[in-house]
Formats: sequence, C-alpha cells, structure tokens
Amino acid sequence: MRLGVNIDHIATLRQARKTYEPDPVAAAILCDLAGADGIVCHLREDRRHINDEDLRRIRETVKSHLNLEMAGNDEMVRIATNIKPDMVTLVPEKREELTTEGGLDVISMKDHLRDIVFRLKSAGIKVSIFVDPDISQIKQCSSIEADLIEIHTGHYANAVLESDIIEEFEKIRAASVYAEKSGLGVSAGHGLNYHNVKDILQIEEIEELNIGHSIISRAVLVGLDRAVREMIGLIK
Repeated sequence: MRLGVNIDHIATLRQARKTYEPDPVAAAILCDLAGADGIVCHLREDRRHINDEDLRRIRETVKSHLNLEMAGNDEMVRIATNIKPDMVTLVPEKREELTTEGGLDVISMKDHLRDIVFRLKSAGIKVSIFVDPDISQIKQCSSIEADLIEIHTGHYANAVLESDIIEEFEKIRAASVYAEKSGLGVSAGHGLNYHNVKDILQIEEIEELNIGHSIISRAVLVGLDRAVREMIGLIK
C-alpha cells in the first residue's frame, strides 16, 4: 500500500501570516526524501492555501507522484493540462467549508464529469474521483471512464460509537471490493490518522492512502521527516 502526503496545511500555516514560510515546496521535498510515494495538494478556487506558483514549483520539484486535487471546472482543467500532474483527483468544493466534507455526487453530475474526465485523460493525465463509499456512485465513476476512485473515509474517521465505526468500515470495505471488480484503482483518504488507519490497512483492495492533516500535525511536534516515516512504518 502506498502513501500520498497532502501538504496543503503547510501552505495553510504560511497563509496565517501571509508570508513566505513555511514553504510547501520544501515540505514536498522532505516528504519525498522520507519515502512518501506521492505528494497531494489541492488547488482551491479561492487559493486559500496552495496557490498557482506553489503548484508550478511543486511540479518542477517533486520526484515521486504528484496528485492534484481540484474542482471539476474549466479553469482547473486548463491549469491541470498545462501543469501536467501525474494524476488529478476531482473533488467537491464549497467556499465556506473548512475541509472537503464528502464525496462528489457523480450521479447528478455524470454528463459534466464525463466531459472533464475525457479532457484530462486526453492530456495524458490519470483521473480519480473522490466519492463516498456508495456503490451507486462508484458505478457511475466506472461509466464515465475514470481511472480510479478515492474513497472518502471521513465518516469512518469521525465515528465515535463502536457500532458506527464498524458500520462505516464495512461500507469502505464493500466499496473497495466493488470498485476493484469494476476495474477501478482504489485509494482512500480523509480524516485518517496514526490510530484509525490500522483497520483500513486490512482492506487489500486499497492501493494508496492519502493523508495530510494528521501527518502535518504530528510534524509540528516531531518534524516532518519523522512524521512521514512513522506513517510509512504503520503502512508497510
């Protein structure tokens, strides 16, 4: 199982003072050196953390796999086809949200997303869709010819009662099995940390975990290199 490290919160810390540090590009380099399999960043429409110049420099610097999270609109497609990340993950985006709150509603946006997927794949970019662990949504991801899905693990991560944790875990497991059988690559992320990731590691169909907030939070205390290596140790 691979690890993609989301570096958005390095830029969030920088933007708290509207200054030049910490540099998300330096963070991407450190994650690479620590053994991460890929770097994830989200270029939001309001540029609240990662900005266009960050993305350009990250693309020029990252030696591992670059996964660009973005909304499915014309502006972002133009940017992606120019920057050429290794992969794009299409995510829902609301300006008022603190973080992504759930998966894309592929069913209601099927025609629009099919066009976005076609344009990105025509530019040689793999396309993943961020979705809830819902079989009906995953079925549509296959129908619009996405290459992969990323299963939203937020409800599992936020569950408190043991019964709810088990229920959400089973949804993720079933969704992963279905996606793989449908020919989709499977990754997962959102809210995963050094504790709750252990059960997710049991799901053999999941090929990659994308984790950001927990690793960056740990890095504040022990350093980014150690925080990444500790997560890799759990995964490997």
